[in-house]
Amino acid sequence: MGTSTPEGRAGDEPPVTDAEWAEFLRRAGEGGRDVPVEPSARARMVAGRLRAEGGATGPAAPWRNRPRKRRRLVSVLAGVAALGLAVVGIWPEAVVDGLSGAVSAGGSDAVPLAPETARPTAAPPGEPFPDAPTLEEPFRGSPAVAWADGAAGIDVPAARAVGGMSKDQVANALRGTKELLVASNLDPATLRGGHPAEALRLLDPLQKDGRVLLEKGLREPREDQDPLWLLSRFDPAEVRVVGGVVKTRGRMTFGKGDRDGSVEIKADYTFVYPLTKAKPGADEVTRTIVRRELTVAVYDPARTVTTPGSLVVVVWKTRSGNSDCARDGDGFLRPRFREDMTGLTPGPSGPASDPYDRSKDLGTLPDECGTVTRT
Repeated sequence: MGTSTPEGRAGDEPPVTDAEWAEFLRRAGEGGRDVPVEPSARARMVAGRLRAEGGATGPAAPWRNRPRKRRRLVSVLAGVAALGLAVVGIWPEAVVDGLSGAVSAGGSDAVPLAPETARPTAAPPGEPFPDAPTLEEPFRGSPAVAWADGAAGIDVPAARAVGGMSKDQVANALRGTKELLVASNLDPATLRGGHPAEALRLLDPLQKDGRVLLEKGLREPREDQDPLWLLSRFDPAEVRVVGGVVKTRGRMTFGKGDRDGSVEIKADYTFVYPLTKAKPGADEVTRTIVRRELTVAVYDPARTVTTPGSLVVVVWKTRSGNSDCARDGDGFLRPRFREDMTGLTPGPSGPASDPYDRSKDLGTLPDECGTVTRT
């Protein structure tokens, strides 16, 4: 993984007890409905660069510093041998993120967390045996049960003049950034794989490796032009989002851009999507977790050739937990379900990570497919 910057810019959870282990084996022998699985996680960082030549906007293409390694999804329910291998994933070391709030096992009496104002120092705490999500309570067993609902979790900071941009210009840029996050990660039509007209409208049409590249990816998705770099999309023929809520947590900051007459907004948000299969009668619920680090810029059109009020992508980085690595590049997030993992060879592979951990910059995490410790 790596991070690109615009051309011409200066380089800017306790140990497992015997009782817990016995309880785990008992649950697995009974069919394991409450035993957490360790689905695949896909990790992707893609950075977009803004070229500033002759005062015109026009970024270079997003890049990765090495190809993705593909890993097969495995189940900790495949056999006792696999159970031993997956202990690290089932009982992550308890940690506290330093923010107030508590998550109950069932989730119905969770205390809402205060807004995130700085990067957490650790992952949110987890339960050794989290309750399984249901159609009625799709966030049961997840730290996200205490997170904000949808757009309410995207707080816009108070605007101020910066970088030669007026307070009103900055306020418009911040508002546009929130609208982009909502349109690309929360809009029901976007989640169903529809055309993200509102998200595209907010992006500068002059940016070939921003909006133009995204439009190409929507028409012909592949790994080097993947709409998932910015959009959360699911195949409606396979899955549907449960209920009307997506849980959201993160923060937004801003500062002077790469030149006078510009402002950059940095957004770091995690979205938790509860999903079930689209087939009639489906009742198993799984979750896919997507974290995005997005930097956009707004330029004063009096100083830079740009579309007034539009957003220019400077950097986009994304990492998703519980999305099938073998189907990367097809333009959809592909959640896996417990029923799909029957008979798969045991033995989780790839680096294990907690998709709820917001304590690290995405650019510091391995750029390869691995396993997640929880969903």
